[in-house]
Amino acid sequence: MLASAVLSLFPTSKRYRRISTFTGIEGSIHTLALSTDGQILAAGGTQGVRFWNLKSRKEFPRVATYLDSHGAVSCAVWVKTKFAISEMLCYGTGMGYLVFLRSNPTDMHYQEICARRLGSGFEITCIAWDAVSTDSSCQIAIGTRDNIVQVLVLSAAYQLQSVFAGRLDNTVPKHVAFAEAGSIYVFGLYNGNVIKMNSKDGTIIAENRCQSVIGSAAVNFKKGIFIVDNAADGFTMYRLESGQPIRTFTMNLASIPVPKQVAFGEESKVAIGGSDTGCVYVFNRRTGALIETLRHTNSILVQTIAVSAGPLTISKLMHIRCAMWVGIALLHVHPLLSAERRL
Repeated sequence: MLASAVLSLFPTSKRYRRISTFTGIEGSIHTLALSTDGQILAAGGTQGVRFWNLKSRKEFPRVATYLDSHGAVSCAVWVKTKFAISEMLCYGTGMGYLVFLRSNPTDMHYQEICARRLGSGFEITCIAWDAVSTDSSCQIAIGTRDNIVQVLVLSAAYQLQSVFAGRLDNTVPKHVAFAEAGSIYVFGLYNGNVIKMNSKDGTIIAENRCQSVIGSAAVNFKKGIFIVDNAADGFTMYRLESGQPIRTFTMNLASIPVPKQVAFGEESKVAIGGSDTGCVYVFNRRTGALIETLRHTNSILVQTIAVSAGPLTISKLMHIRCAMWVGIALLHVHPLLSAERRL
């Protein structure tokens, strides 16, 4: 079962407070995504994709996601083209399918508008959307388990066209992000590589290496920094162009070598990340001081978080427990994970 709780900024002794709880989901959840206005939550995993309206706390009608042929949902992101009325959800699956869903304006039911299996059908490990694009198309970057990085364009007629696809040497993409001036950054899971590429043809512009593996990453291009889960003792922040470490937000030594997502929050004033102790930690980005510890369970791994201006969600796989916070979304995963999801 999935139990979920919402927290909000609270100006008294604690920065956040619990404001709601949800129950009733089965199966494992691998990804959470919130719409840019913070009103709609999408959760994807072994049971496909499900949507909730966070204002009414009601679930939208179920979506057909063809699990037998497409595989479980592995990652997701909300996207919006220049002239579109509403956002679309773009998600990847364990069998290499890239799928787009859009709500029907008459009944708000989400429907599949485009689906394609990419390459050799390996798991899609990360997705990014080019939010600064000015035309009517939608540019998407994806990474796959077989070291492939690809940029595609979804046209106004919902047709996918490839811009480029290239294989990286010994780098499994864990995170990908669009930068300005026609480039993308790719963050490697096992080798800690940070690769800057031309988004038009895949030419490698620059390459640095972190001092650890990259369990997950978050980037602030305006400040020229990024933060990674170092899978050892916490989260490490680096300078984007030079790859030089700035500081480590230290927690206890990790007992399970599983990626734990990190994020910037509150206009990058804080750094936020999960743990294998059942807590989410919120640090002051500038000083490294621990601002608050958000206790969700006594010992369960907190693997995935997401940050937004609106209410967000926390989930725990296997037990399917999900908790929601304003400003923080957390995904808790049972420690007995498949070897594929371990570092």
